Amino acid sequence: MNLSILYRGPLSSCNYACHYCPFAKHHESAEELAPDRHALERFVDWVESRRADAISVLFTPWGEALIRRWYQTGIARLSHMPNVKKVAIQTNLSCRLDWLDRCDKERTALWTTFHPGQTARHRFLDQCRQLDQRGVPYSVGVVGLKENEVEISRLRQELGSGVYLWINAYKDQPDYYDQVMIDRFTEIDPLFPINNQRHRSLGKACRTGRSVISVDGEGTIRRCHFIRKALGNIYEPGFEACLQERPCQNARCGCHIGYVHLDYLNLASVFGEGILERVPSTNLRAGDYVPGLRAQAPAASVLR
Repeated sequence: MNLSILYRGPLSSCNYACHYCPFAKHHESAEELAPDRHALERFVDWVESRRADAISVLFTPWGEALIRRWYQTGIARLSHMPNVKKVAIQTNLSCRLDWLDRCDKERTALWTTFHPGQTARHRFLDQCRQLDQRGVPYSVGVVGLKENEVEISRLRQELGSGVYLWINAYKDQPDYYDQVMIDRFTEIDPLFPINNQRHRSLGKACRTGRSVISVDGEGTIRRCHFIRKALGNIYEPGFEACLQERPCQNARCGCHIGYVHLDYLNLASVFGEGILERVPSTNLRAGDYVPGLRAQAPAASVLR
């Protein structure tokens, strides 16, 4: 069985204070954190027990997980398991990075996000350079708020040319962007127009629930983070029976970790083996990707 798992435990705290995030600067006590640690360790043990399967894991925590040692240890463990193809995590990159030296870097990757106002750009870039030195694959992202435009442009200029910089569109306010800003952001992130919409998904074929699942700290399986119906539990015998083709039940899908698995968008051909860490398999330029068609990027193109 080949299975990608989006794991989200009960962790709900962060060391940053982004105004759009419900977990900004929320602190959890040691007592509150204990269930998250127990759940993660149980999950890592379970993955290790599935020796006949090929498993990939993306941690999508509510908050910042890599400041917690058990996530560093869990990722390092997973990276050395022969049945694990890839382990990745979403992070603000504020933690120390020496723990990565314990990982198999061929199977470890980071989905990083820069938060202007929470950390200085030069500090974030120093962290990125440490990842480069260690040979750890990663992408970099920023929420596309208008007030972030200058920082996003400067970040693109200062990042290595081979690092994909994605921009998450701010969708809470209708018609937030004018065409000029859309064009500017598309020059930086060729896939920004794809993110800047809510894709038709009702009745559409999607890999979630079949080869991609969401799992919480109790082991409950859902097809994705955006459909609450439980399908089963990974800790119950025979859970594999719930992994079936199902058309999407939601009218629209507007988050990358959801719509990237919609078959008709064919984004799997864009990201390939980098789909968990949000790293395209080819360097893209504006206009290279047409939804539903394979991305056609010239071999010499660069991420700009």
